[in-house]
Amino acid sequence: MKRKRIRLFSIVLLLAFCALSGRLMQLQLFQTESYSDHKINLLEESVTQRTQQLVIDEGRGEFLDRNGVPLTFTEKNVLVLFPFLDQMEWPVEKVADILHVPASTIQSKVKEANGPIIFGGKEPFRLSEEQMKEINSLEIQGVFALTKKFKSSDVPASQLIGVTGENTNEFHERYPDRVKGANQKIGVSGLQENFDEWLVAEEEAKLIYHVDARGGPLFGVDVKYLAPANPFYPLNVKTTIDADMQLALEEVADTYHIQKGGLLLLDIEKSEILASVSRPAMKSRDPFSGGATNYMLKALIPGSVFKTVVAAAAMDEGLVDETRLFPCDEDIRGGAAEKPHGNINIKSSIAVSCNRTFADLAKELTEKDDHLLDEYAEKIGLIGDISWKGDVFHYEDFPQLQVSDGRIFVSNDERKDSNYVSQTGIGQREVRVTPLGIANMMATIARGGEKFQVSAVSSVQYQNGSNMFSFPKQKIEGETITPYTAMKLQQYLRGVVNSSEGTATYLQTAAYTIAGKTGTAQTGNYRGEKVKANELYNKWFAGYFPFENPKYALVAVNMDVTINEGGIYPIFKDGVDAIYRLENQ
Repeated sequence: MKRKRIRLFSIVLLLAFCALSGRLMQLQLFQTESYSDHKINLLEESVTQRTQQLVIDEGRGEFLDRNGVPLTFTEKNVLVLFPFLDQMEWPVEKVADILHVPASTIQSKVKEANGPIIFGGKEPFRLSEEQMKEINSLEIQGVFALTKKFKSSDVPASQLIGVTGENTNEFHERYPDRVKGANQKIGVSGLQENFDEWLVAEEEAKLIYHVDARGGPLFGVDVKYLAPANPFYPLNVKTTIDADMQLALEEVADTYHIQKGGLLLLDIEKSEILASVSRPAMKSRDPFSGGATNYMLKALIPGSVFKTVVAAAAMDEGLVDETRLFPCDEDIRGGAAEKPHGNINIKSSIAVSCNRTFADLAKELTEKDDHLLDEYAEKIGLIGDISWKGDVFHYEDFPQLQVSDGRIFVSNDERKDSNYVSQTGIGQREVRVTPLGIANMMATIARGGEKFQVSAVSSVQYQNGSNMFSFPKQKIEGETITPYTAMKLQQYLRGVVNSSEGTATYLQTAAYTIAGKTGTAQTGNYRGEKVKANELYNKWFAGYFPFENPKYALVAVNMDVTINEGGIYPIFKDGVDAIYRLENQ
């Protein structure tokens, strides 16, 4: 009996020993970098417990403008001080002399520190290159002059660039094979999300020193600088944004107090976004509190800007030429027009934005083929695959941008209702298109009918500036409008500005010659009581310039404003003038 108990006890001890050994092997051999369902990195956690550290660069890739200027960060030369300096003798006076500050100021900051600090705190003391050399030449343990990356609080084109966040579960779902950096940030919107796989951090760059169980320094152990071993990473994303143009158009938007809307600028030759301004502005500390929507990529009611599509379709289909006259004393239902213009042709109809002309033409087009308006919206580059999409490494049809789908009709029943078709012809009813699409339409017309996908990113780059992958300029597949129709539209859109009867004569004084189209879209919403004075509109102007040698396409939209506020022409003109000043400074 006694032997049996001893044997049983021995087996229990053996099993306990095996279980303990297995547990230790799990912790130290098999799951050291991905422990439990929470994917805890035990190596990193153990290092954190016995060290104090200061992150110099979190390791995530960054965004650059088209000239290589950082958009999402700034680099500053700063002084880093470690708290153990308070427990040792060190030449603080020499450092103070180099900085031209009292030694007592430096000493007090070190005394207050619980960990490594940047001298100056939130507004760090900026060192010159010479000061950095002098401080580092002293070779004081715990005193470092270095260049640190700081996240920009106000990122240009913030809604286009997007934001990052921390989500461990999402991180591991996206990147199951990546263990390091499990708690690092991932992109959750905009380009940050689309290009996340290239940007996600592999390893931080940091200063680190070891401490005892109470957090005191282990003297004799140097402060170490740890950085990624591969000098080519992290990768950076080079955008097509021009930082100067972006800031100039943001200033225009804020000068005119755009509450909802913005401006979008395209390079016509390259088919690239040079500036994208969306309001309300995104708050860096609370990006999803109301400013996260990028209205430049969102489908909106365009109003009379859509008449450009109707005119293109009617000319291409042979339904209209300049000899045909339209009864522009009448509205779309045959009643008296609010602004009568007499019997006028297609050229004058575009200049004065006659609703009757385009309502009639829309009905004739749908009678011929009830999908013609949709087809020509695609032919002119307004809807469809208008943003860059293609094969990138293992991705098929990788999209640079997340663009809302545009539409002309919401159902086939509407195509058969003449009243609905009339409203569609003037850009109302269920027509929804993006400012990006409208800018691309203007660029297509300016090129004589050639249409290209619009890019927001030109390349993904290694840290040394060489390209890992470049995004080539790509044509949009499928039919386009004829060169003749494009040429006539160029003339007609120019007439909107330079003819005496045009709706945008205000723009004649702009620094560049402009061709374009205005739009005032009814939203069906009111500010307060349902009376005409409180009705809200989307006000648009879309065009290109200089007319003689087209270089830029620009769209401005001011949304949810009453008829007597939010004038669009001064916004567009100041945008054009700002680009002119930058081009000629």
